[in-house]
Amino acid sequence: MSRLDPRSPLVLDTKLVGRRPGTMHELEREAGAPSDLGTDVIRVEEGSPLHLSVRMESVVEGVLVTGSVRGTATGACVRCLDPVSEQLDGRFQELFVHADRHVHHQEVGDEDADEEYQIEDGYIDLEPVLRDTVVPALPFQPVCRPDCPGLCSVCGQPLAEDPEHQHEEIDPRWAALSALAEDPSTTTEKRT
Repeated sequence: MSRLDPRSPLVLDTKLVGRRPGTMHELEREAGAPSDLGTDVIRVEEGSPLHLSVRMESVVEGVLVTGSVRGTATGACVRCLDPVSEQLDGRFQELFVHADRHVHHQEVGDEDADEEYQIEDGYIDLEPVLRDTVVPALPFQPVCRPDCPGLCSVCGQPLAEDPEHQHEEIDPRWAALSALAEDPSTTTEKRT
């Protein structure tokens, strides 16, 4: 496991609240988004500004971190592939447990111990919390506007540019008959 970088804006120092339950510290900071913060369709680009508002509160088990994250996600409309921009405003609350409390939880067989966020060398890493907050808050299928008509399924032209756009489609079952009607050698004269 790599050590946390205390200079990172996503790393919080627990010395600000110590181990005395009830001690609180609030902070506001701007941080660059970590990599892969999103899905294949929409994401917060790496390095994009995220505004964090955080309250750290010392509790018996560790430090309770409550806060919000604001930023902008960009991607492509799933219907027409035009650029999409979504404002995100996520809220989180997570308990980061002290290492000795984590060991105790494992010793007593607490089944949630493996999923606990831990304080590492006196520091808290907010990156996994942000990932757990931001990614589910992003739209599953972002659209540029609710009534986006999408692209033509035949030629790919954006239907918003030409709402009357259409193609004459012949039912494949009748295609052979239309070929016969177009060939003059297949027509027969009427006998009278």
